[in-house]
Amino acid sequence: MSDYYKTQASVAEYIQMAKDVNGGALIKKLQMHLPAPASILEIGSGPGTDWNLLTAHYEVTGSDNSPEFLKYLQTNYAKGQFLELDAVTLETTEKFDGLYSNKVLHHLRDEELKTSIIRQKAILNPDGIICHSFWKGEGSEMFKGMLVNYHDHTSLLDFFGKDFELLLTEPYAEFEPEDSILMIAKRK
Repeated sequence: MSDYYKTQASVAEYIQMAKDVNGGALIKKLQMHLPAPASILEIGSGPGTDWNLLTAHYEVTGSDNSPEFLKYLQTNYAKGQFLELDAVTLETTEKFDGLYSNKVLHHLRDEELKTSIIRQKAILNPDGIICHSFWKGEGSEMFKGMLVNYHDHTSLLDFFGKDFELLLTEPYAEFEPEDSILMIAKRK
């Protein structure tokens, strides 16, 4: 994975770039499948925008693989619980009712995503729910030294279908019509 999120300057740049973006609409869709109060692990909390929104409904543990983001989170959300976790290995012994990520897993290569899915299933309670968003499309590209691996309904079904029952795959607009896709699925 890229070192982009590892420096104070790049974290500050990202926070500025994403200041008007949040997953409020995604979280409303999640609530239809995972009632409160449930325990959730947010994979890749970044600046904490969605973590903060999730805490209104759920018992949330945040996580990030960037020490700089973790410092930012711990400073700005002092009462929060945050783990240093890699989205691939998800090395924790804790179990959760749900997992949430907003535009995080698209940074994983195909083999890394497969490993992450196995770990996601392992850290979910029975009937656990996952809610992930991705950039929608085909193929992959590099952006600021980071992999962006695009997905659509078919690729998400191919990756997640063995271990999860897809409850929803829905295109939505983040910057342009249907540039993103939301997936909600239940652990088999």
